[in-house]
Amino acid sequence: MLDLADNLIKVGQLAADCGPVKVLVVDDEPDICNLMSRWLKAEGYESQKAYNVSEAVDQLAGQQFELVVSDISMPGRSGLELITEVKQKAPDTAILMVTALDNRQIALDALHLGAFGYLIKPIDRNDFLINVVNALERRKLVLISQRYEQELEKKVLERTAAIRAREEEIMHRLVWASEYRDDDTGAHIRRIGLFSAELAKALGWLPMNVDSLRITAPMHDVGKIGIPDLILRKPGPLKAEEFEIVKTHAKIGASLLDGSDIPLLILAKNIALSHHEKWDGRGYPQGLRGEEIPLAARIVAIADVYDALMCDRVYRKALPKEKALAIMMEGRGVHFDPTVFDCFMGIHSLFEDIIRATS
Repeated sequence: MLDLADNLIKVGQLAADCGPVKVLVVDDEPDICNLMSRWLKAEGYESQKAYNVSEAVDQLAGQQFELVVSDISMPGRSGLELITEVKQKAPDTAILMVTALDNRQIALDALHLGAFGYLIKPIDRNDFLINVVNALERRKLVLISQRYEQELEKKVLERTAAIRAREEEIMHRLVWASEYRDDDTGAHIRRIGLFSAELAKALGWLPMNVDSLRITAPMHDVGKIGIPDLILRKPGPLKAEEFEIVKTHAKIGASLLDGSDIPLLILAKNIALSHHEKWDGRGYPQGLRGEEIPLAARIVAIADVYDALMCDRVYRKALPKEKALAIMMEGRGVHFDPTVFDCFMGIHSLFEDIIRATS
């Protein structure tokens, strides 16, 4: 154990680093409370006193202390209860317990609750000051460790954000390739991301997952890069054989996005492949049914059809809102997941706002 002189040097170092060290002494015996306070002041600490837990809690609410030195057995609330109060109200404060009870279980309870030390009365001045310095030094090390962890977490978050930004750029560049071919389609795919994010949010998705869907939902039709312009931009109805060609865009898009371990690209692939599947199993390309269809694709399916009905296309003008919603209602439980569709019906006014903002 370090001798008192060495420990007092550490006290000076702490004071130099942080200014006067404030200590709250709590004991229902005024003589002992005053004695400990005098010892602390003689070594350069700023010491204040409280004679019960309630007084101590009041002082903790009004100012910050580096250390609380508290008796355990006091009338009313005990020093063990004070440990809990300190940890809740001032978690960066060190705690040193003092008691006349030489009881191993009480000592273990105090340490388990977060005390940094445990002294038995009558107290020796040197032992007391050494324990005070050790508690403060341990507090300092804990704070340094916490700051290091916070800095490390910040760097990890920054690194994660940088990686996600690069992934999002990949998404955007692929989307831009689709937009280049058709301005109307470009506006459509931007809206799909915003629609899908609002619907996912309403379904209770976590913000990170909502944002992932916002980024990836616009990739749903990326496979149309492989569809000839004569068919893709045809102003009238498609022939049956032409529609069969259009349907291949789901597999084309999935193949473009396949083979990556990037979570956003995996999600985009599932959406591209499955956003034309139907709840009753009569969609394409795999004929998936019900919850076999990825939830993200079920969300995008609603967003995609809503946009197709509510906005102008090369082959048709936008429908009135009432007619579009009536058509979509017919697809509840047939084309669309009924739970997701009901959620959509509750927030479709937000979709209207998005259309106005992107028109």
